[in-house]
Amino acid sequence: MKSNLLSLIRAWRNGGEKDVFKSTQNRLTLLYSGLLMLFLVLFIVVVYSLLYTVILKDQERELEEMAAQEARIFESYLVQNNYRSLQGIQNQELVLAGVDQFFYYVVNPKGELIMGDEKVPELRQDLFTLLGGWDPQRKEIRQETLHATYSEWRPKAKGKGMDDELRSPPQHHEIQLMIASRPIFYKGQLIGMLYIGKDISFAYQLFKLLLIILAGLAILFSGVALYMSHLMSKKAMVPITRAFTRQREFVADASHELRTPLSVMLSSIDAMEMTVDTEEDDFSRKLLVNMRNEVKRMTKLVSDLLTLARSDSGTIERVNETFDFRPPAQKAIQSVEPLAAAKQIKLHLSAPEAMVVNGDPERLTQLLYILLDNGIKYTPNGGDVYLALSVESYEHRLVMCIQVKDTGIGIKPEDYARIFDRFYRSDKARTRKMGGHGLGLSIAKWIVETHGGTIQVSSEIGKGSTFTIRIPFSSNTKKA
Repeated sequence: MKSNLLSLIRAWRNGGEKDVFKSTQNRLTLLYSGLLMLFLVLFIVVVYSLLYTVILKDQERELEEMAAQEARIFESYLVQNNYRSLQGIQNQELVLAGVDQFFYYVVNPKGELIMGDEKVPELRQDLFTLLGGWDPQRKEIRQETLHATYSEWRPKAKGKGMDDELRSPPQHHEIQLMIASRPIFYKGQLIGMLYIGKDISFAYQLFKLLLIILAGLAILFSGVALYMSHLMSKKAMVPITRAFTRQREFVADASHELRTPLSVMLSSIDAMEMTVDTEEDDFSRKLLVNMRNEVKRMTKLVSDLLTLARSDSGTIERVNETFDFRPPAQKAIQSVEPLAAAKQIKLHLSAPEAMVVNGDPERLTQLLYILLDNGIKYTPNGGDVYLALSVESYEHRLVMCIQVKDTGIGIKPEDYARIFDRFYRSDKARTRKMGGHGLGLSIAKWIVETHGGTIQVSSEIGKGSTFTIRIPFSSNTKKA
């Protein structure tokens, strides 16, 4: 939740995009649904593991009881008939306890088969291969998978007398076996080993079916979790949206209300300059100059805040006029000339004699002021700032290109994307010394985007920066 709020604030600083709340709500939806699905997956894993363990443990218990009981039957028979070895029971008929065993084998200490039986006689060799390597002294339960091809017996059809007609065609089978071993003793002496195998293929089929059912339930509940997460995120965004709206309205109202007293203060300073002889009173002159500069700085800050507040509101319609852009460019150069002259910076303008464009004259002129002021601010004394206007083809369409190039301190590559953030300063100490509050480039980016254009920056540390703006001539531009 905290990271989503930080993303919301960062997106607001980047320009107050209209879809910031929608994207944040989508991220919250994914977060909530991800948590719900995580708990759902953990629940499925726990349930499946529990059932898997319980069922297999139950089969192991039954097999162990069967093996122990049949081992006792053999030992009792040996004692009753006074057989000192298993050879005496080789041809005897014994009634064993297991009714659902797949096979049983009795072997002597040399590993020779004494007696046994299996449901599928063709598999005796394969079964003996599985039993190879067992330690006769150990009691253990093993699970093995037997891959074999054999024919199954079918009920005899009426009127058929041949045995081979009772068999089905050979088919491949995968048999899951659980095998137990028990030693056979005669008066404390080991005389053989009993092996019993049980077919638990049905249990694995049950596990597969259970897994399919749980996967289906997971898909079903994932949809429910997604819907619930959507409702939860929508509800969570309500107080955030209201708080953001109140903050935006406060900034707009405060900025609007501050413009009047600042105008009064500026007029009062002008009146004081007319009544005070500043040539004789140097202290008063410096005081009035500082007051005028600070009031102008505050007025510009309030104006910028009001512009951004209006851009966030999404209610301002951009003026769309056809006009010659060269005169506003020349006027912008003349307006910032005093700032450049104070630092011995040369201003250069390169533009066609007439450049008819379509857009908002006031906003596009403000764009030039911002970029020129930014270039002058970060260019050392004796540098140059260039403004170039041109028409070019870009991405298969005709665009107006505005380039502002300076010979200033440059911008680090990692700061390219962040210099358009509100209040961002890559070098806070240097920026405070040069002035500014970190809103100019953010406003420039907003003006460009409302005209459906793009703004890019390229720079080299110590050699200067170049801002390139491309605005299409088509009428399909954005409304603020």
